[in-house]
Amino acid sequence: QDGDFKFPLESVKKLKELMDGDRHINPRMMVPKANYSPCQEKHLPEEFRSVCKRDDAPLIFRRLSLAAEDDLCEICANAACAGCF
Repeated sequence: QDGDFKFPLESVKKLKELMDGDRHINPRMMVPKANYSPCQEKHLPEEFRSVCKRDDAPLIFRRLSLAAEDDLCEICANAACAGCF
């Protein structure tokens, strides 16, 4: 969950894979992770398309990606996770 958005954990894990993948070819063309938005990725889960319409999409995607690190969501260690309460 991020604000009013709620997403399935499996979709958030897929988002993290997209954000961590090799998307840069030339190091000079690299985008800082904090500013990267996976909206142009063809494998982006459909439930994230509404986030792409927002100006703060890169920040939302970054927070969601952080929530999926090391499967912390699954053990309720992350405040961004829903369903643990």
